[in-house]
Amino acid sequence: MLEKVIILDFGSQYTQLIARRVRELQIYCEIHPCNNPPAFTENVKAVILSGSPYSVNDENALQFELETVVDKFPVLGVCYGAQYISAKLGGRVESSNIREYGKATLKVTKKEDQLFEAISDDSQIWMSHGDSILDIPDSFEIVATTDSIPVAAFRSKTNAYDKPVYCIQFHPEVSHSLEGSTLLKNFLVNIAGCSQDWTPAHFIETTVGELKSQIGSDKVVMGLSGGVDSTVAATLLQRAIGDQLTCIFVDNGLLRKGEFEEVLDSYKGMGLNIIGVDAKDAFLDELEGVSDPEKKRKIIGRVFIEVFEAEANKLDNIKWLGQGTIYPDVIESVSVHGPSATIKSHHNVGGLPERLALKIVEPLRTLFKDEVRVIGTELGISKDIIGRHPFPGPGLAIRILGPISREKIRLCQDADAIYINQLKDQGLYDKVWQAGAILLPVQSVGVMGDERTYEFTLALRCVNSVDGMTADWSKLPHSFLETVSTEIINQVKGINRVVYDISTKPPATIEWE
Repeated sequence: MLEKVIILDFGSQYTQLIARRVRELQIYCEIHPCNNPPAFTENVKAVILSGSPYSVNDENALQFELETVVDKFPVLGVCYGAQYISAKLGGRVESSNIREYGKATLKVTKKEDQLFEAISDDSQIWMSHGDSILDIPDSFEIVATTDSIPVAAFRSKTNAYDKPVYCIQFHPEVSHSLEGSTLLKNFLVNIAGCSQDWTPAHFIETTVGELKSQIGSDKVVMGLSGGVDSTVAATLLQRAIGDQLTCIFVDNGLLRKGEFEEVLDSYKGMGLNIIGVDAKDAFLDELEGVSDPEKKRKIIGRVFIEVFEAEANKLDNIKWLGQGTIYPDVIESVSVHGPSATIKSHHNVGGLPERLALKIVEPLRTLFKDEVRVIGTELGISKDIIGRHPFPGPGLAIRILGPISREKIRLCQDADAIYINQLKDQGLYDKVWQAGAILLPVQSVGVMGDERTYEFTLALRCVNSVDGMTADWSKLPHSFLETVSTEIINQVKGINRVVYDISTKPPATIEWE
């Protein structure tokens, strides 16, 4: 049975980051809302309580029955988790004038403790809390302080509980805690006894076995997008069930220039049983003249379902729909705060399982985006696909601001192709997270060949990120931007001005719509 660490989410913005740090240690973990915890089975090796935007003294503070885990598993409370343990087990937590936000220096008072093995004296940590622990429970002892607060870390006394309980008022998961990963490893490996055996090869072997058992001799249909997630998911399914899997790749007319043919050839070269569907006219006829970005997304989603359903109905005895759902999608659907505010609707295959009366299979639902790429590499998927930049489901429809037309799609595709090819030619493509061209609903005056022009403006967007949740604009060389701008203006008739977007996320988003 797979060992696991359970992370109980109390609403912290850093909870996913805790999970990523644990996974980097080759230890499998799962995030669960504190108000909807899992069954704590014998394969649970440790439990981590996350931070929270709440105060433990708030009326609406999130609650959890500590006796479920304390004395049964090694427990680590992080920030709010530490304060919650203190408050519930007899300590005292109060708001005070002594608050810590930002960098601090850890002063270890119990240097022999396993939690601090290989941790430097005066190690830099990251604090983010308004409440302070003024008194710890009688069954605990302080093991570290800072210059500002007397309780930075504390632990249960020897023999107080069958399993140790550690509490820290700082965030080891953020990069500003310079030895945070070492501390997490000390807790999980040295103290909790985790094996560090959750490797890509282990994941593939386990997942393929589970898929064989889950699906049996049934048939599966899956829509492919050319992106990393759906490709890796399809490859895992193929490993498990072979020709029982049929893939459908739909050309909606909004892909990058030449992408439908290139991706289709790549998939066939991988041995996937794939059907390519040219549905450009079905999408573009309905999108003609549409300006509102939400309306664009809804049209694309509806037409995709109609096209996919028509193709799937041509197949016999299909019982399952494969999807490339990844872990952040799963976590966000069970947030402790309920459904988050909708910034923009996402293009997916929502509604298809019900319309086709299919069960869902999601091989990647436990993986983060960067882990999907690692698994894809282990599976032998080509670097061209694994290294592909994220591309929005609605495609160029949301990179053409204002009304959609076939001519604007041509302009955007041609300009985007020049931009992406130059990134590749100059060795920059793999150094950035995502790049694309955005056609603006703005025309401006220009002069070309002694003639006055009145043509469109194109914005270039390029960002660096880890997971797309935050992003910084990429500092591309001025000489590169000059080359791209000149080539686009000279070669793409209809564009006479190119600008570069230098906005970060937040407050901007990566895509413009």
